[in-house]
Amino acid sequence: MNRIVYSTDPGWQAEVQPTAGGNGPFPADGLVRLRRETKGRKGAGVVCVYGVPAEHIKALAKRLKSQLGTGGAVKDGVIEIQGDRLEQVAELLTKAGFQVKKAGG
Repeated sequence: MNRIVYSTDPGWQAEVQPTAGGNGPFPADGLVRLRRETKGRKGAGVVCVYGVPAEHIKALAKRLKSQLGTGGAVKDGVIEIQGDRLEQVAELLTKAGFQVKKAGG
C-alpha cells in the first residue's frame, strides 16, 4: 500500500483517518474510559474521561468539577479533571449511569 507522505502541490490535503468515536484513542463502544495522565502537564496528574457522548460532555464536566471541588477542562471532546481522583470520578460516573472502564496502567 503506497501512501503519499509529501507533496509540492499547494492544494494537496493529507487524508485524515478519524479515530473510532472521534474523541481519543479508544473505540466508540459505549464505555466511558478513565485514564490518569501526566504527559505535557509538568508532572501534574489529571484524570481524562474518554467516550462520553457529545451532548453530555459539558454538563457532565461541570457536574464532576463541582462534586469533586476541583478544576478541569474539556479539550477535543475529552474531559480533564485535575488531581489524582480516578476512583472518585469512576464512582460518580457509575452513579450517573455510565459504564466505566479504567484504561492504562
